[in-house]
Amino acid sequence: MMILAIDVGNTNIVLGYMNGTTVVGRSRIVTRRDGDAAPYVADFRCSLQENSLTPEQIDGAILSSVVPETDGALIAAVHEVFSCDCMTVNSAMRTDMKICIEEPDTLGADIITGCVGALDGYGAPLAVVDMGTATTVVVVDKDRNYLGGAIIPGVKLALQALTAGTSLLPDLSDLTPKKCIASLTEDAMLSGAVFGAAAMIDGLIDRMEKELGQKLTVVATGGLAGCIVPYCTRPIAYEPELLLKGLAVLYEKNKD
Repeated sequence: MMILAIDVGNTNIVLGYMNGTTVVGRSRIVTRRDGDAAPYVADFRCSLQENSLTPEQIDGAILSSVVPETDGALIAAVHEVFSCDCMTVNSAMRTDMKICIEEPDTLGADIITGCVGALDGYGAPLAVVDMGTATTVVVVDKDRNYLGGAIIPGVKLALQALTAGTSLLPDLSDLTPKKCIASLTEDAMLSGAVFGAAAMIDGLIDRMEKELGQKLTVVATGGLAGCIVPYCTRPIAYEPELLLKGLAVLYEKNKD
């Protein structure tokens, strides 16, 4: 059985064709907020062609979204192209993880999905770092209780704010710093963005472990994690497909 896993981010949507927790095909499409299903229908058909698949090979679908305006259009597109229902991730579904925060219903689908994927691959206790438009660092304790965490502006978002709020600092696209003690303006910005983000993650995990009283396995994902994790000083497992794997695990737990 193959399913379609749909991970909706603020800028892009990742489509993953999953055989169990193995990604057998993937595509990236633009996140649209206009509520129109037709562009997504075209995107799905193009994605199938790119991955040499047919709609008949897809037995189900599951959606994790941080952009609610897209959900109805995506679900309608799934029905039209694949002729199947689309499961949506929420805090009420089976996760085998107890959500121990004041307002469980407010927990983002992406955080639920990432934690479930990390628990399946690494067990507990753990910290999950997701580096996209925002950076989130969240904790699941040894009893698989989701306890919460921290939300920080993403690396590129912080750089954009720095550039927008100053007159002389340039825009940057390359996130490969030359050295920490930089002598040029552009290099100094890169040092602050990349080494600063890495040090922040190291420091946050240290504080979280001290507060929790447990050593944490750290798993990182997200579009910017590959640029930052190599500069961290503590061991961090980098899982670029973590959310797609988490969606596959959630689908199996909730398909009956």
